Amino acid sequence: MANDIFILGGHQTDFARNWAREGLELMDMFRETLEQGLAAAALDAAEVDAAHVGNFTAELFCNQGHLGGFLAEAVPAMSGIPAGRHEAACASSSIATLAATAEIEAGRYDIVAVLGIEMMRNVPGDQAAQYIGGPAMWSGHECLDVKYPWPHMFARLGDEYDRRYGLKHEHLAGIAEINYANAKRNPNAQTRGWEFNDKSFTEDSEANPVIDGRIRRQDCGQVSDGAAVVFLASEKGARAYCRKRGLDIAALPRIRGWGHTVAPISFDAKLREGQQANSPYIFPHVRGAIEAAFGRAGLSGVAELDAIETHDCFTTTEYMAIDHFGITAPGESWKAVEDGTIAFDGRLPVNPSGGLIGLGHPVGATGARMLLDASRQVAGKAGDYQVDGAGTVATLNIGGSATTTVSFIVGR
Repeated sequence: MANDIFILGGHQTDFARNWAREGLELMDMFRETLEQGLAAAALDAAEVDAAHVGNFTAELFCNQGHLGGFLAEAVPAMSGIPAGRHEAACASSSIATLAATAEIEAGRYDIVAVLGIEMMRNVPGDQAAQYIGGPAMWSGHECLDVKYPWPHMFARLGDEYDRRYGLKHEHLAGIAEINYANAKRNPNAQTRGWEFNDKSFTEDSEANPVIDGRIRRQDCGQVSDGAAVVFLASEKGARAYCRKRGLDIAALPRIRGWGHTVAPISFDAKLREGQQANSPYIFPHVRGAIEAAFGRAGLSGVAELDAIETHDCFTTTEYMAIDHFGITAPGESWKAVEDGTIAFDGRLPVNPSGGLIGLGHPVGATGARMLLDASRQVAGKAGDYQVDGAGTVATLNIGGSATTTVSFIVGR
């Protein structure tokens, strides 16, 4: 990138919480996240010049839109600053981040907040499945009469891998086991207290029932409540911030590169694009977003990464990310599972946070949460899930059936 974007800090809620059960609503989550984020970054509200909110479907779950207006309601000292809401399904807060970085690069503002938020556990599970189903795919055209649209869609991704290269259940199960194990190190993980037995990751129909196709219960990311906020700064803003607090700007994490692609909304059209391009990658546009991030960051490729936070809404999605990052050749993601490359103590840990499967997936918050975790890794502040020596960390966040793809490279 021509000008690095500095990350001053932020905050993530505990994804195990059920806010409705606590008698709380979306505004409470928004306020708590923003207040604790400001405190964690040692920022005064008056120092924030603008804000962007990432959210997918508050209109359905909470009967609430116009989330930019929540900012001044939650923290009155921020009244008057520009704010708005962005939507791109699971990539909503990554798109909010891109808007914030563009404003900073344009010289409009020096310190900008990005807050991703979603409340999803306030309705029954079947209703939640429908709320996050049709709106993020081609509604009325895909997954008609399908009870669980997203397990169905990402089972089809596994089917495409099986058709092209072969795919075994044991490798998807291996991904799930790694992410659940990582989540036990994370004090904010939804599943940190979950217990498993020797049948939990097998094809046992009671211990690990089929949800749709090859997708079983442990293959699925979680339905979560949660939010994450990150505060981004220009070099000018970061220098002023550090001067005021006696900090060294060289120690601040920064966004070094980004990639962003958007493909046709329907899953079939995306598959056709890959087939017609004769690409070894099932989703060439996902590979393109990753390569763009590498290029802008001045990286030659995946060998220069120390960790990855990737989108594992299902195990098949992470399986796709492994070869699309170039950890293995296309179709050989299984090798990185078998040889331990992606394990917490492996050569390139993937989802040390626990990912969407272990940590949780409040849809609109996931992109911001990934960025926050990447910055914590780079700053050496990830606690029990800190990857030793992590200096360069990538994220990959997808919306819908990989319709919107955003990748960031975070370093020092």
